[in-house]
Amino acid sequence: MTARDTMLKPRWYSPAEVAILLGYGLSKVKMKIATGELRSIKDGKYRRILPEWVDEYIRDQVARSEEAA
Repeated sequence: MTARDTMLKPRWYSPAEVAILLGYGLSKVKMKIATGELRSIKDGKYRRILPEWVDEYIRDQVARSEEAA
């Protein structure tokens, strides 16, 4: 087993991490959360986003783009 095999994958992301993943600014991610376009949960004073919710957001964006074309 190598070190790579034992690396943990994040169970959820912060808005800042999602901004990096999507190539967005932090304020845009926060706006998407506020409008409900991007799902999140409140964990204490922090917002958290599950990886599958990021995938869901991307699928929704692709579907909207294809519908508009």
